[in-house]
Amino acid sequence: MTDRRTTVVVITHNRCAELLRTLDRLAELPEKPPVVVTDNGSTDGTAAAVARRHPGVRLLRPGRNLGAVGRNLAVRQVRTRYVAFCDDDSWWAPGSLSGAADLLDRYPAVGTVTARILVEPDGTEDPIVEELRHSPVPGPDWLPGPALGSFLAAATVLRTGAFRAAGGFHPRLWLGGEEELLAADLAADGWWLTYADHLTIHHHPSPVRDPTVRRAHGIRNTLWFTWLRRPVGPALRRTLHLARTVPRDAASLRAFAEATAALPWVLRERRVLPPEVENRLRSLEPAQRDSTARSYTG
Repeated sequence: MTDRRTTVVVITHNRCAELLRTLDRLAELPEKPPVVVTDNGSTDGTAAAVARRHPGVRLLRPGRNLGAVGRNLAVRQVRTRYVAFCDDDSWWAPGSLSGAADLLDRYPAVGTVTARILVEPDGTEDPIVEELRHSPVPGPDWLPGPALGSFLAAATVLRTGAFRAAGGFHPRLWLGGEEELLAADLAADGWWLTYADHLTIHHHPSPVRDPTVRRAHGIRNTLWFTWLRRPVGPALRRTLHLARTVPRDAASLRAFAEATAALPWVLRERRVLPPEVENRLRSLEPAQRDSTARSYTG
């Protein structure tokens, strides 16, 4: 069942063994998708190992760690209608790429399709899945699944053209909640984001990560998104909520300091979302306040 409608894009940094496992799984998919890997400045022999074991993979080596912008670099090489992201510690289940492409073919106003996430090695659902499945975001009756306010890059298939038109991932956000800004801009461009329960991606969380750094980036990026796109009232509420609820430690303080120091460029680039998109984000606020999956820990 070769299906070349979708290209898979993977970014990686110093996770050679995990990336090779992911590429092995992708090579086994019946769809046989093209794969583009951006090696974000790895120093553990990643590039040589990929070239040796998976010579058919398009390998990009920018020479430094671009974070999520490595995906932008890879999407420039994509020639298919759709692009699927996955991380170097995750992989798509057989048939899920075709299933996502079928939905995008069938519903021309849908811009992104997010899959169910199973956490390995136990195969249990990621806690975020229940929130996606019961998303409170209002959507049209024809939408094939729940409407979403954002997406998870490691579990989503997007329209390549929509991604490019929206500008891809913002270079300043790097990694950590970087999807929220792009998701809002896609919605402002008229695209619907949806969840599909019958599609699956597997995630085997890598031990090679710094959760404290990721948390700091997540807080900072949430503040930047809020200040860049939300009206003054909701932006102030969200900022105060974060200030009250994030861990009171050096990482959180650093996140607020970095966010505040960037106010000059944030104000220059500020562009408030259309009312219909802002209403979708407001519908998410109660769930975000009560969420355990979205809490800033580590």
